Amino acid sequence: METAQRIARIWNLSGTPAKQKLCILVQSKPYYDSPEKSLVMITHNTLTGTYWFRHLTCIAVLITITLVITNISLNAQNATCLEGLDEFIEKGMADWGIPGLAVSVVKDGEIIYAKGFGVRKLGDTAPVDEHTVFGVASTTKAMTVTALGMLVDEGKVSWDDRVRDHLPWFELSDPWASDVVTVRDLLSHRVGIGRMTGNRLVFMPNRDRKTILDHVRHQPFEIPFRSGYLYSNMMYMVAGLVIEAAAGISWDQFLPERLFKPLGMNSASVSITSICEHDNAAWPHQEINGTIQTIPWRNFDNVGPAASVNASAMDMASWMLLNLGDQGEYKGERLVSRQVMNDIFQPQYAFPSADPMHSNFTAYALGWNSGFYEDHRIFQHGGATDGINSIIVLAPSLDMGIFVAGNLFCQLRPAIVSHILDRALDIERDHDWHELFHKQYMAEKETLFEARKKIEEARVTGTVPSLKPEAYTGMYHDPVYDDLEVRISNDGNLELCFWGDPDMVATLEHWHFDTFLASWRNPAMREKFVTFDIDHEGRASRLNVIFTLRPDMIEVGLFPSGYTRTVSYERQSNQLQYKQ
Repeated sequence: METAQRIARIWNLSGTPAKQKLCILVQSKPYYDSPEKSLVMITHNTLTGTYWFRHLTCIAVLITITLVITNISLNAQNATCLEGLDEFIEKGMADWGIPGLAVSVVKDGEIIYAKGFGVRKLGDTAPVDEHTVFGVASTTKAMTVTALGMLVDEGKVSWDDRVRDHLPWFELSDPWASDVVTVRDLLSHRVGIGRMTGNRLVFMPNRDRKTILDHVRHQPFEIPFRSGYLYSNMMYMVAGLVIEAAAGISWDQFLPERLFKPLGMNSASVSITSICEHDNAAWPHQEINGTIQTIPWRNFDNVGPAASVNASAMDMASWMLLNLGDQGEYKGERLVSRQVMNDIFQPQYAFPSADPMHSNFTAYALGWNSGFYEDHRIFQHGGATDGINSIIVLAPSLDMGIFVAGNLFCQLRPAIVSHILDRALDIERDHDWHELFHKQYMAEKETLFEARKKIEEARVTGTVPSLKPEAYTGMYHDPVYDDLEVRISNDGNLELCFWGDPDMVATLEHWHFDTFLASWRNPAMREKFVTFDIDHEGRASRLNVIFTLRPDMIEVGLFPSGYTRTVSYERQSNQLQYKQ
């Protein structure tokens, strides 16, 4: 009776006539055996006094039964979509050699799965669990977008504000673009400044963001401004500076206070420096020369708004819940308006399609890739930091989100996502996703090793450098990439030191003629080719460094690669030395 009275009070607040009240209430529940009969019976009687509550009591009982049945049905659906998942993951981890992995799944506003597998660090026994922290890398971008969205709600920022409205000093190599580039341009990767930092690609790691931008302003545009999509961590770094200018606090303060705290993301942080060696955190690993090795954590602080968040599977489950259901609301608290959430997921750039007349289009929104799984719209983003991979997928039509992170580069992540989505959609395949991805990976790996072998076989043997080692030494400079020192190490070999950073040192091995193979002290960074130019007077006047912007497969090495940039460092004039 108490439940019925509570329902009556709620419905009386609407001011709707009594008949309508009950008609609406009954019609809103399609689980009754005979809703038409109930409706006829109720609407043909005067609903007053005890009779009103008697019928409400029946309705309340029916609603309770309905909710129980619905809950049982949802639990059954959830059990089905998770059926066999543990075994699928464990087999995949064994085949790929993954030390540790964590997964979380949310559905219908609830966390239905959160679990860790394996170990945090190879050779140790500390297990990965749902609270183990992983670097989530570029999935950070959507969080930066949401932070800006909060400022849009407050009227402090507009998506189409010029960057210079907030950062008057902002400058790129194109004066016109510098003046008109907007916040939306930054977030949709359409500025035209390409990769300068990212997975295995380091740029001035110990310089602050303003200093970095002072150098980026000299970088030529890789594609013309607003002519297409060109992924850029640097432009998301700029977005973080816009947050600082508009909010009065840094991005590094804003995210924990305005996002992590209200979402209960208690393990999340914005810097790897907040993680201690003995914390519940996953160590990164990499296959190097055929062996899986533990490698150092990568510090992304200088481009933090693009890639520096660390979080657990449970943290990311809360983040997914904010972006699903009544988007922008979490546990009854509205953090971001519906309008801003709608803005965030609007397509900004449509990717070309091989069959535009028939295929579902894919696009980039603000911090999210937009595509389809079967006929269901999904939003997703991957994350890649040295030795750790992650992926987050939202399927709004299923009210479902999936997060996977592992401490070794591999393609098990998308296989897990596809496995779960197939179960949720009741799709039977004639293939196993893990086996399919693993087979494709092994075939590609073999092809790339063959390509690398051809590069190595093209090495011209029997050549010697034009100059003695000391004649190459000195300071070299590029307006964008700043200073590079060539020096002789304690063991007598030539080495490179970038930006005066003791952690950014590579040893030179003569390759052929005046080309050297530079191998980083940090083996996870692998290698790169550098070539000295000798001028007409026999002096080393220039050093050309090939930066691999994206390796074809890191397990093979930084070459072969279809995406590189050659930076020509000019030797400082007072450093020129003649051939001895």
